[in-house]
Amino acid sequence: MSETAALAELAKRRGFFFASNGAYGGTAGFYTYGPEGAALKRNLEDSWRDLFVRELGNVELEAPTVMPEAVFEASGHLDGFDDMIVECAECGATHRADHLVEDAVADVEDAEALGTERVGELVAEHDIACPSCGAALAEEPIEAFNLMFGTNIGPGSASPGYLRPETAQGIFVEFPRLKEYARNQLPFGVAQIGRAYRNEISPRRALVRVREFTQAELEHFIDPERDDPPIERVADVEVPLYAAAAQNADDGSVETHTVRSALEAGILESEWVAYYLGRSMAFYERIGIDMDRFRYRQHLAGERAHYAADCWDAETELGGNWIEVTGFAYRSDYDLSKHGEHSEDSFTLFRQYDEPKTVERAVVDPDMSYLGPEFGGDAAAIAEALEALAGRDRSAFDGDEVSVELDGESYTVPVEATGFAVEERTEAGEHITPHVVEPSFGVDRLVYSVLIHALETDTVDGEERSFLELPASMAPTTVAVFPLMAKDGLDDRARSIADRLRAEGFEVSYDDTGNIGRRYRRQDEVGTPYCVTVDYETQEDDTVTIRERDSTAQTRVPATELPDAIRRLVDGAALSAL
Repeated sequence: MSETAALAELAKRRGFFFASNGAYGGTAGFYTYGPEGAALKRNLEDSWRDLFVRELGNVELEAPTVMPEAVFEASGHLDGFDDMIVECAECGATHRADHLVEDAVADVEDAEALGTERVGELVAEHDIACPSCGAALAEEPIEAFNLMFGTNIGPGSASPGYLRPETAQGIFVEFPRLKEYARNQLPFGVAQIGRAYRNEISPRRALVRVREFTQAELEHFIDPERDDPPIERVADVEVPLYAAAAQNADDGSVETHTVRSALEAGILESEWVAYYLGRSMAFYERIGIDMDRFRYRQHLAGERAHYAADCWDAETELGGNWIEVTGFAYRSDYDLSKHGEHSEDSFTLFRQYDEPKTVERAVVDPDMSYLGPEFGGDAAAIAEALEALAGRDRSAFDGDEVSVELDGESYTVPVEATGFAVEERTEAGEHITPHVVEPSFGVDRLVYSVLIHALETDTVDGEERSFLELPASMAPTTVAVFPLMAKDGLDDRARSIADRLRAEGFEVSYDDTGNIGRRYRRQDEVGTPYCVTVDYETQEDDTVTIRERDSTAQTRVPATELPDAIRRLVDGAALSAL
């Protein structure tokens, strides 16, 4: 049985995750976290908060999951958040065209980057057929399908909206309020953990490609001319890098560099991206990612998101496939500039100069008595366009006439009617649009990766054992408490110890069902790192047995010292040191 199949069976049987709505036949792309999975996911999110919010002094918000259409017009998602699809004319099944090409053509790994035209050519060249019915797809059009779930806000269709495809836009839209909270001082970071939605064409691979998922995103707002990351904190951290040049080479492979050496060699271009790659290594190690099955892969030019100047993915190896779990992007000023253009609010910050400066500014004062009769209802928009043109290209006003474009049409205005002038002004500062650095973590994919990387088998007392080798801080349950027998007062004493451990802040499971060996196996399968057994010796000397999951080693400690002993073990102490 493959590791992914083994995990699927374990996850369903032990309550980690399972397909949703099973009573009604199930709904593809939606999963329910059971008690064990919900606890593991919560621990992972808490670890993320520790490293990317609390320790960095960032803040966290919670934005709505439904947003109006205007937000996604500004962000570019309405036009550029697409997958390429092909529909079979025979059976009506719809498929990801790029995935069909990748499966059929050996030397194509990222068909999405090739574009719809080239993918269509490859479908024809390789006689790719419909996986559902076998009909040829060569003559079928390759189309772009927007992945956002649409809805209406309120009754009727006057206010269209969408379920957010990423949590980031909830942060960007609220920047005018957030900058005030930050006292208009850069840099500052705003985080969010929440649900996002994408209408995937072909959900698959359990938690890897789903239609509802959780993201943990940090948007770090910076002044690109003044703000530098604390590179020295991560300069010596080793990072496994699969650079674009290596991907394009016949013999390219992952190379391990320190953050410092990767920057010096030009492999990492952005210091901010480099900083977060180095910072994130501690997170992946903490949550239990197998670092021998981990890499950072640089996006090729054709696969970068519309907003990304440079982008790297953290990837984990699962069942022989490399899966993206985190994206690290330098989004420049794209998002804030777009929302500034499309809204009536201010998405800039005032940056004060060290000393006032005398500068030349090109200004216009259009003669509306001319523009109004000449251009009618377009006059005001033309005046705004003239003002913008003067700010970016004063040489356009050197002749007798100047032209501006609105909605694809050109309008010519006599320069004398624009009121163009160059004025000297003393200014205390200027308005700037911050740049954004974004590490975006796929929580569900990380949960899935942690579980697969933790799944181990061995032999104990001649019997094969499956167990989850989870870090103690990540395990859904920290300690399980058993009475050797559910009689003679052992069960009462065990319950009392379990209650005391809960009061001390531990996640505790109590189990008195079946023989002690079976109870150990159940806890091993869900990753519980420590089991405590109350037996007849406990009644004599008030000691209990602590059993360690990974080694199955045991030791006895006084019951009064048990909370401290468990705490020391969770912090990394050896069982033999108790």
